[in-house]
Amino acid sequence: MVERNKGKSIFLGVILAVAAFMVVHLGVLSSDSRALEEGQKQEESPYEYIKLFTDTLSLVQKNYVEEVDIKKLVYGSIKGMLSDLDPHSSFMPPEMFKEMQVETTGSFGGLGIEITIRDGVLTVVSPIEDTPAFRAGIEAGDRIIKIDGELSKDMTLMEAVKKMRGPKDTEITISILREGLNELLDVKIVRDIIKVVSVKSKTLTDNIAYVRLTQFQSRTYDDLNRKMKELKKEHPISGLVLDLRNNPGGLLQQAVKVSDYFLKSGLIVYTDGRITKQNMRYQAYDDGTEGDYPMVVLVNGGSASASEIVAGALQDHKRALIMGTQSFGKGSVQTIIPLEDGSAVRMTTSLYYTPSGRSIQAKGIEPDVVVEAGTVVRRDQKKGIMYNLKEKDLKGHFENGGSGSENLPEAQPKTAPSEDKVPALDKNDPANTAGKEVEEEWRNDAQILRAVELLQGWQVFKQLSAQ
Repeated sequence: MVERNKGKSIFLGVILAVAAFMVVHLGVLSSDSRALEEGQKQEESPYEYIKLFTDTLSLVQKNYVEEVDIKKLVYGSIKGMLSDLDPHSSFMPPEMFKEMQVETTGSFGGLGIEITIRDGVLTVVSPIEDTPAFRAGIEAGDRIIKIDGELSKDMTLMEAVKKMRGPKDTEITISILREGLNELLDVKIVRDIIKVVSVKSKTLTDNIAYVRLTQFQSRTYDDLNRKMKELKKEHPISGLVLDLRNNPGGLLQQAVKVSDYFLKSGLIVYTDGRITKQNMRYQAYDDGTEGDYPMVVLVNGGSASASEIVAGALQDHKRALIMGTQSFGKGSVQTIIPLEDGSAVRMTTSLYYTPSGRSIQAKGIEPDVVVEAGTVVRRDQKKGIMYNLKEKDLKGHFENGGSGSENLPEAQPKTAPSEDKVPALDKNDPANTAGKEVEEEWRNDAQILRAVELLQGWQVFKQLSAQ
């Protein structure tokens, strides 16, 4: 009798707690948003649905074939409620919430891919550079149909993440559907500890610097600032290639800081949602702003969220020319609300807009100059690495591109020098001691090469205008 009464007390306590939670929070949302119309019918009151929920909970506990843990039922209900809203809203039990917190610090165990749900299918936003998934050839846009033989159709994002995470050196097989393939491609990947270096940098040529941001983590801005100081110690910077390709995003505050680093003033990004008091505006300030040299920002279909915020802000302020292909288009804001038991609710609360008012959601950032990804084709290996390379040798070249920046001239093939090639690296230059590695990483990359050509052209035009 004591145990039965104890069980009833627990059950009633759970029902009261859930009811109190929904009454309080629904009441707050209703008060804050003023979203209910005056003519709304009384039967749509949330209290009736709360009763429906508690009745169902009671039926399951009393009549289900097996005894069910109340906590499991409540967690499952919350998970279903949030996953039914949009692909990015979810419920995180305590262990998942801890994993998410660890991930933003830059070290976690798994494959190294950012995923989302697109058209109801688990889809790769982008592989993280230098991770098992990246080395296995996983690409942005790949659709994950199975994880270790289990269909992903009904999995939430957090469930899929949990299945793909695991101890180092354990193997997992993901079955992907890739555009252009008529059958599933099974990819075996060995898990590893993912230690993401969010900022990479080097000097290319002619005082043109290259910085790659792989993710926006808690130290991205600090690492960027440090890397830029190191680059300027090697050579004065006359142009910068900021590479945001396959950058799946990350922390909003870090994206704002990175944008502010290159902007002296003005709006960086703003959010707009149903609840007015949650809308935010982020401004740039002339406090330690980096130099006014020309910039080219590289984006592609794997550039999402925070990376799109940076690209959009620099594009709207005409601080940089955006080059590459259209970005992913993840422009929604998720607010993470911790709960008392260590779990958390991840909920979409608003949408991002660029300074000019463009919505990023489902549209992405359109590049000023479209350059498809590809490998540079060399005509004669014996005559030097870049001998006699012409515009028509670049995959995805365009005939009459334009600039979206006040600082960068239009690219005009007719006025280009007769020998359109990038000078070979000086092997005696300390900045180029890893000559072969640099050649492999950027001289064969059509998009980086095109960015360098444009920045070099700007230097030529600047010299001519000064004469």
